[in-house]
Amino acid sequence: MPGGRLTQEDRRLIATWLKDGLGYAEIGRRLGRPTSTISREVARNSGRSGYRAEEATRVTGERARRGKPRPRAVPVVENGYGRDPEAVRAFETEFAEMIVATGLPRMTARLLACLSVSDDGVLTAAELAQRLQVSPASVSNAVAYLEAQAMLRRERDGRRERYVIDEEMPQRVWDESVRSNQEWVRIARRGAEVLGTSTPAGARMDDLSRFHARINEIMLDDRVAVFAGDALTVLAALLHAGRALSVPALAGALEWAPDRVAAALLVVEEHPHIAGPVRVDCRGGEYRAVPLVERLTVGQLAALGS
Repeated sequence: MPGGRLTQEDRRLIATWLKDGLGYAEIGRRLGRPTSTISREVARNSGRSGYRAEEATRVTGERARRGKPRPRAVPVVENGYGRDPEAVRAFETEFAEMIVATGLPRMTARLLACLSVSDDGVLTAAELAQRLQVSPASVSNAVAYLEAQAMLRRERDGRRERYVIDEEMPQRVWDESVRSNQEWVRIARRGAEVLGTSTPAGARMDDLSRFHARINEIMLDDRVAVFAGDALTVLAALLHAGRALSVPALAGALEWAPDRVAAALLVVEEHPHIAGPVRVDCRGGEYRAVPLVERLTVGQLAALGS
């Protein structure tokens, strides 16, 4: 039957036609099969005496009786939090599909989802390969892609590398997106200069540069909203401490990276309205939260004993 498995009669004809000196292409044409099917069949079932039709039929029958090997089950990772492992795995798949829809390669999306749903956010290459049932090379390629996009970072653990998604990841991705948009603006403006804005191609480049410049403005404005929560947390920490603290001291107390603390303090400095009736003074590398007494009248200050 053309398109199906070779039958015993097909194999008998192949053996006969080979003895008659016919080539694979002609045999395939007569049987209605691709030439590659005939060449594979002959290569797989030939011995010193040439193609063996009866042996080929016997081996194929045994292979069919054994059936296909069962696929290995994807390991279910115990989480220790009483969650339903199957529900977690289903969510991981759903999460990966959403990431694929945004444009990431499927393997990259699966790896990102796998790391994201792990409680530590840290896995080795071997652990990722086992959980995803893929080769180490596939893991390596996906990691390289995510690292280039600032979506994960590497850690050295003795002789092993660990791949980490931490709380700083959204900020790194955001910063990388801003940088990428700035590159679009730069190259599009350069294109407009080279092509001339009075030409259709130059005008297109000019529009492109303006579009990405506007996107950058929006992203930079939105960054204030993103880090406003961090800014208020730092203010609360300074008010609670009641004394001046350095960035490293704040980072240690809040269990944050120093860059995150510095970014929050910068938002307070550049957008004082976020802090309300409080401002942050910096002296000698230490920060102190102080009230904005300027909001009070002389009479109010006197009544309050100031």
